[in-house]
Amino acid sequence: MVTIRPFRALRPLPEMAPAVASVPYDVISTQKARSIISENPFSFLRVSVSEAEFSEDENPTEAEVFKKSLENLRDLIEKGVFTQDREPSIYIYRLCRSGKSQTGIVACCSLDEYEERKIKPHEDTRPEKVENRTSQMLALKAHTGLIFLAFRSHSQIKNLIAKASETTPIYDFYCADGVRQIIWKIPQVEEFTEAFLNVPALYIADGHHRIESALRVRKILRKQNPKQISECDFVMAGMFPSDELQILPYNRLIRDLKGLTEERLITQLKKHFSVKETNQKTPSRKGEFCMYLGKGKWYLLTFKGEFKNLDVVERLDVSILQNFVLSPILGISDPRTDKRIDFLGGACGIEELERQVDDFGARLAFSMFPTSIEELFEVADARKLMPPKSTWFEPKLKDGLLIHTFGETYESNTNHRSFQRNR
Repeated sequence: MVTIRPFRALRPLPEMAPAVASVPYDVISTQKARSIISENPFSFLRVSVSEAEFSEDENPTEAEVFKKSLENLRDLIEKGVFTQDREPSIYIYRLCRSGKSQTGIVACCSLDEYEERKIKPHEDTRPEKVENRTSQMLALKAHTGLIFLAFRSHSQIKNLIAKASETTPIYDFYCADGVRQIIWKIPQVEEFTEAFLNVPALYIADGHHRIESALRVRKILRKQNPKQISECDFVMAGMFPSDELQILPYNRLIRDLKGLTEERLITQLKKHFSVKETNQKTPSRKGEFCMYLGKGKWYLLTFKGEFKNLDVVERLDVSILQNFVLSPILGISDPRTDKRIDFLGGACGIEELERQVDDFGARLAFSMFPTSIEELFEVADARKLMPPKSTWFEPKLKDGLLIHTFGETYESNTNHRSFQRNR
């Protein structure tokens, strides 16, 4: 049983939504964000990556960065870019690209249920990233980025989504990346909340640091006021049926062969893989890896072990590569910290993988077969964690289109929009 809850979204006016919508804060560099902001002063990156508002020779403190986030959000509100819905609603969110679409629900989820593991993680978090987002949430008194959740496909919920999406959307536009963004506002929420009571669990697809930060914020605010139950007990999320989600591979780049010659590398690989030269650049099935050594030279590696002898994490392709290649052969025992390995999301394409080896100093690349959504569910159900960079969901949900406030209200009228504190 899963609880979802409507909320009063702070959101851009329809005509401003295309300018506001931005990629999540953690998939863009500060330099790139600075370039986008210079061309588009309405980009939500001004709030989510506010360090980009400082010049390259400045070194602002974290407090200064998040003070700037709040100032920039207030500025966008005062300029009439944002308004806050007067009635609590849920929202239908559809992303379309290249003839494919995924449609889900945006609502608030219970942080109590996250602690009870009705909302299930599959990745570990880094303390410094959690601390960073915690500070931003406390500064803004808002959840500004969607946690991306998946659930096993549910016919009743799909039927409700289909019916609701026959109405006129509040947003319908294309972003620069070619992804069409369509959002509907649904004030009549009872059927949706009742339907989710039949969903046994939600699974975090992306946003482990955001939900962990929201939990920490809740604990901090509860300590300040132990008896208060408020909006901070809930966190905004986009929830999508699993059969509509696309997971791309998360490819690997190796910067140093640890003194191995190519011949010695291939000899060691043959202990656990069949190895042959190939023109194939992407694996066709689980247990296959395509290895690029540069100058157009590709090899197909096929794992010779028995998957049935491996546990739910060990039989992931990313684990097989780590346990049989990266650690024993290349000496990369901790891919989280070893600077000899880089990760390239599948959206970047094989051409970029080749370019990194041929032109930018990488010595070796592995093209991976994507982790499946069922493998993610199996790992989460077993209360285990995947290795880092196991999944790349595409397309990414945009920041700035829907914001959940838990300590501030943002009221508006036809002539003036102002920032006001709850009283």
